[in-house]
Amino acid sequence: MSSSSSRTMSSLLLIASLALLCSTTTIAKQQYHEFVIKEAAVTRLCKSQNIMTVNGQFPGPSLEVNEGDCLVVKVTNKGRYNVTVHWHGVRQMRTGWADGPEYVTQCPIRPGQSYTYRFTVQGQEGTLWWHAHSSWLRATVHGALIIRPRRGVAAYPFVNHGKPPVREIPILLGEWWNMNPIDVVRAATRTGAAPNISDAITVNGQPGDLYKCSSKDTTTFPVNSGETNLLRFINAALNTELFVSLAGHTMTVVGADASYTKPYATSVLMIAPGQTTDVLVTFDQPPGRYYLAARAYASAQGVPFDNTTTTAIFDYGASSSSTTSKSPAMPTLPAYNDTSAATAFTTSLRGLRKAELPSRVDENLFFTVGVGLFNCSQGQSCGGPNNTRFTASINNVSFVLPSAVSILQAHYHTTNGVFTADFPANPPVAFDYTAQNVSRGLWQPVPGTKVYKLKYGAAVQLVLQGTNIFAAENHPIHIHGYDFYILAEGFGNFDAAADTAKFNLDDPPMRNTVAVPVNGWAVVRFVADNPGVWLMHCHLDVHITWGLAMAFLVEDGVGVLQSLEAPPPDLPLC
Repeated sequence: MSSSSSRTMSSLLLIASLALLCSTTTIAKQQYHEFVIKEAAVTRLCKSQNIMTVNGQFPGPSLEVNEGDCLVVKVTNKGRYNVTVHWHGVRQMRTGWADGPEYVTQCPIRPGQSYTYRFTVQGQEGTLWWHAHSSWLRATVHGALIIRPRRGVAAYPFVNHGKPPVREIPILLGEWWNMNPIDVVRAATRTGAAPNISDAITVNGQPGDLYKCSSKDTTTFPVNSGETNLLRFINAALNTELFVSLAGHTMTVVGADASYTKPYATSVLMIAPGQTTDVLVTFDQPPGRYYLAARAYASAQGVPFDNTTTTAIFDYGASSSSTTSKSPAMPTLPAYNDTSAATAFTTSLRGLRKAELPSRVDENLFFTVGVGLFNCSQGQSCGGPNNTRFTASINNVSFVLPSAVSILQAHYHTTNGVFTADFPANPPVAFDYTAQNVSRGLWQPVPGTKVYKLKYGAAVQLVLQGTNIFAAENHPIHIHGYDFYILAEGFGNFDAAADTAKFNLDDPPMRNTVAVPVNGWAVVRFVADNPGVWLMHCHLDVHITWGLAMAFLVEDGVGVLQSLEAPPPDLPLC
């Protein structure tokens, strides 16, 4: 067979395999996209530099689908770093090979190589997003994933009198460094120090009016008086939880993490990295320009953070020179450390419908999450406190990624020596987790590549308990492959006898990322109905870099529809 005939046959086989993978469920439409990872020159804060992008765009392209659609996205790596793409919040039912975290579900796509992600978006509506899941590339490699109701289905449940929002506006909040983010994390990793904080917060890639050399490129959203618009907020920042407010306007929350919520009116949102929030805004103020502003919610005492404020402008299109010459109205944002404001927001969210909670709990898990310190190797100089290296852990295990094969591949092919299935269901030592002075003997975790096994269909209740080792902080914990109900949250140490009575078993919000309160706890519940290996980690990238992660290994159930699909033929090699 000639080489051209061989290539044609390979292409036909690939197309056939794509069709097969997308036909395992009833779908409305198959969408094909191509993502090319490559460098592009951009200028921010008076400085030009090359950044990694998708198709030369920053932020990357928004993908718009209907529930039930199949996405086929070919990612070609023309950059200089290994890369993967994670479809944040997508359930990936039986398609764990498309989830994306490097060395967990796949080996990375190496420079010059490509990989095609194939999955169906089912049972989810609202706003999700996609981002690189390799080192700190997601600082600039990210974009929106908008899921509308299935074709032929009635419109959004929050629509008033049958009128849909006039506009739907994706708003991606991010962070900007005046240097290559990969260099930032590599420098910190070499010494064990904390990485440099960002130089700006951004809205749709732009810092806004309050930063030097930025006013002319400030993100501006045109609106008309009287219209109601749907704003789709995504916190794509690497390390900063954000307070968000729009001057003069009330925001009505109607969705979070692609799950509908009961309408909740507020002037301030708190969105953690990884989380999305959908709000309706009626533009009913006098014609003019109004700032949308966002700045950090910094919960850790004494820890440096980016204390700048980003702005975008909502412009009613006022034509009079007196109106356009005025500075836009500025909202009042909470103080950086206003935990009360953050808590008021997160505890006000309720699911739109009654929760479908299992009547039993098969797995009661208790995971401590927090930062710690490793002792410096003898003869080495380290950049952490008192010549140590920063680390982080769950249940005293600091997660270590494999390098020769992904955990999912090792599981599927029963390859030994890659991971162990002995992740602890409880911390090895019980202590006063939120005490002011936690014993130094508890500060150093144990490195390991450990998973926790779950039987298919097991009902899981997980207590996430923050610790005050080194510095207590609000931790946004994301579980891949699953949505979960947030039953309750609180401060101090979780007390099952007292705190179980606080559980909302009627209409808890469903999310994929929970902000565990500073020096506090959160309880989530889900059913392990998706076989595969699913990473759980803090979505502050500095913390996952330090090891604040673990993985659930969900075993196959009975029959094909309860089993992980076979790996695709183009799965990258390590």
